[in-house]
Amino acid sequence: MGRERLSMRRFVVVGVALSIGIFALAEEAIAADARVAALQIGLRAHGFSPGPIDGVRGPLTSNALLAFQRAKGISPDGRVGRRTRRALGVRGKPLLGQRELAVGAVGWDVAVLEFRLRRYGLPVRAVDGRFAGATAAALRRYQRRHALVPDGIAGPLTYRVLGRRGPVRVHVVRQGESFFSIAARYRVSPWQLARENGVPLTRVIVPGQRLLLPVGARMRMVAPAAEPGSVRAAIDYWSRVYGVDPKLARALAWMESGFQQDVVSSVGAIGVMQLLPETWEFVDTVLIGRRTPRTYQGNVQAGVRYLRWQFDEFGGNVRMALAGWYQGARAVRERGVYVETKEFVRIVLALYGTV
Repeated sequence: MGRERLSMRRFVVVGVALSIGIFALAEEAIAADARVAALQIGLRAHGFSPGPIDGVRGPLTSNALLAFQRAKGISPDGRVGRRTRRALGVRGKPLLGQRELAVGAVGWDVAVLEFRLRRYGLPVRAVDGRFAGATAAALRRYQRRHALVPDGIAGPLTYRVLGRRGPVRVHVVRQGESFFSIAARYRVSPWQLARENGVPLTRVIVPGQRLLLPVGARMRMVAPAAEPGSVRAAIDYWSRVYGVDPKLARALAWMESGFQQDVVSSVGAIGVMQLLPETWEFVDTVLIGRRTPRTYQGNVQAGVRYLRWQFDEFGGNVRMALAGWYQGARAVRERGVYVETKEFVRIVLALYGTV
């Protein structure tokens, strides 16, 4: 694409490190007030009065935090760093999304979740960092509102919806469906659909499973702009022209779009090969020397030519060329291959010769 681009029952988030990063980012991005509320709850639990649990860091909260830090032998800088969170004990950890939450849980993450559930009927007095029956009831209301299984347990899919910006749409898997058929139905990239749900593209999905649809997903109302056979033929043709293994080019295109020309990703990647507009312009201007048609044929030509360029950049190394395609050649050279990029490459190679 050219991107420079938890017993409670045992809890498994696909790709733990990646998931923690996603949820921490979601907390930073959209739950700032909830984090202040969690701090206020933690301070109050330790006998310091931050004022009302309102998520607003006013003078009372700031003074309570400074007093808490001094009492714990921490430099009173007013920041909620590691030492401060550690001093808060169970009330200072973990971040939202790092474990499954159900009745009986206590912690920072519970406080953040509760604060955000106020609009779903959780009384303010119940926002105390303890996951009780009232918390579960409010969470079930939230889950029903967003077409999730209303089990009152905060798990992976609930977290992903909580961290979502934009409208939330969920697809319930039917008999015989796959990531690729669902992606085609909603005109999204199969890779993007799998990433949205934190599930490997190669994993089998089962009837009744709920999948969060990427932003921009829309039901296909008309026939595809191009038949898969035509797309396949175009990939094979331009692969011969540019000296690229057609099986690899097809695997890459299937991974990116499922051979759909009308797919546009959340970051603006376009068409069969999911080229960013700036990447397409680069190929036209620098590699081909003329503007290619903004059709599936033109998208395929530009995409295969860009793949050829990646091979040239990395001395014909297949894995590195695919990494450069996904992550950006410069980023690969300067920063190495990201974990997510390695997964992308692995799946493309698993598709080799199957499409």
